[in-house]
Amino acid sequence: MPTENDGIMVILSSPSGAGKTTLSNLLSKQDNFEVSISHTTRKSRPNEIPNKDYFFINNEEFKRLIKNEEFLEYAKVFNNYYGTTRTPVINSLNKGKNVLFDIDWQGADQIKNKKLDYKLITFFILPPSKEVLYKRLTNRDMKDKIIVEERMKQFERDVLHWINYDYVVVNDDLQKCYSKIHNLINAEISNGSKDYDPTFIRNHVDKLTN
Repeated sequence: MPTENDGIMVILSSPSGAGKTTLSNLLSKQDNFEVSISHTTRKSRPNEIPNKDYFFINNEEFKRLIKNEEFLEYAKVFNNYYGTTRTPVINSLNKGKNVLFDIDWQGADQIKNKKLDYKLITFFILPPSKEVLYKRLTNRDMKDKIIVEERMKQFERDVLHWINYDYVVVNDDLQKCYSKIHNLINAEISNGSKDYDPTFIRNHVDKLTN
């Protein structure tokens, strides 16, 4: 049974290219935080380390894990499966570790719906503008214009899910964005005052979607 000494769960979601993975990695450098490693059927990128960034598996193995109900959450994104297995997460939480999830809105919804007895804080990361997002995606390992265009179209759909998160943070400056998330997590844990402006966020979302 969960106790007050257990860790907390922190979800970071964002449209592709808005920075959730970089922010998760920064947060994981704090004491007592670790990133949950997802399984995926996609091919690894040149800079990724198997079993550290992801567990890279094939479709058959992924479907076996689904059948055995081993996933806390899973989703199909851009024709590839991504998922988080339950056991390592629960083990870490029971040892008092805080677990970070770098997952999309589909996965976040599934974890929320599981109603686990652990504290859960959810963040949605947004880019400062569509132009900046397009530039980031083009500069990434996505020289293929078709892939970038596909992700921009997906952005239009993903951004609509911001309303389902506890906090929405704009990643204009990486260090400032990291500090904002870090401070909000600490305020949630200690029931302290939160520096958060919902009106600013709503206006920013309006700008991104109009």
